[in-house]
This record gives sequence, structure tokens and C-alpha cells, in this order.
Amino acid sequence: MEAVLWYVFIGTRGGENRARLLRALANRPRNPNQLADDLDLDYTTIRHHLDVLVENDVLRNSGDEYGAIYLPTDRARANWETVERIIEQVE
Repeated sequence: MEAVLWYVFIGTRGGENRARLLRALANRPRNPNQLADDLDLDYTTIRHHLDVLVENDVLRNSGDEYGAIYLPTDRARANWETVERIIEQVE
């Protein structure tokens, strides 16, 4: 999991926005529209980064696609010290 975390936050473009998303979702699960409003990012940008994080098992969603709420996976939570260390470097 550590290699995946480094890849999605440091190894690819968009790591800073993904870090912002994950930090926001760690505090409170939200849907893409709420994230777009809260983080002042375009909805399609949010959707792209959510898809990347879900594909890499960092986030999971709950509910139907339109109103789905996103939150960190158990796997990401189990590696939260690594997540914090990486996010500090990105920010």
C-alpha cells in the first residue's frame, strides 16, 4: 500500500488536489458536489481524482453513483501514518 500511496500523491500529476480531497474526506465523508464546493474545484476535476483514488483502493464510495459519499478505505486508514507523511510533503 505504501508504494500505491507514493504513486498517487507524488508520482503523478494532481497529487496536491488528491491530498486535499483525502484530507477533507478523512474529516467528513462527502459527495463530489460537496467536495467541489468545499475545495473550490471543478466537479469534473473532483470526479477524476476520486476515480483515481478509488481505483487505487485509497477511497471507497457508499450509495448510488450520483449521490455517492466517499470515505477512506480501511486499508488507507491502516496506513494513515504514511498517508500523513506523504500529504505533508505534497502540501
